[in-house]
Amino acid sequence: MKPLLCLLTFLTTITLLSAHETESTSPVNRVFEMRTYHTHEGKLEDLHARFRNHTNALFVKHGMSLIGYWTPEDQPETLVYILAYPSKEAREKAWKGFIDDPEWKAAFEASRKDGPLVKKVESSFLQATDYSPIH
Repeated sequence: MKPLLCLLTFLTTITLLSAHETESTSPVNRVFEMRTYHTHEGKLEDLHARFRNHTNALFVKHGMSLIGYWTPEDQPETLVYILAYPSKEAREKAWKGFIDDPEWKAAFEASRKDGPLVKKVESSFLQATDYSPIH
């Protein structure tokens, strides 16, 4: 029940943050990806720094839409974020470009100089319902 409550809380937040979007400006049938990173003990702040200083700009560079980032109150050392893509094919192309980007490779290696930050990554794809304010 707890994971479902967390998911519903995240999605409610997304809806509130996206309330300014209108049907005419929102891409139709976007694919949303919720990613959860479980960090090694004491590494969450380093992961925040990597996202803040490098990852977000590179996501945008490669065509990913940043929806939001959260740290669950009941899961220390965890980062949850949601990205949006026009399609699954666009998602695959964006991630390939991101992973192959020399800037990402350098930032990734630099962030791991004192050991890896992330011990586990989970990914779920979300499809907006026809009555969702975000598409």
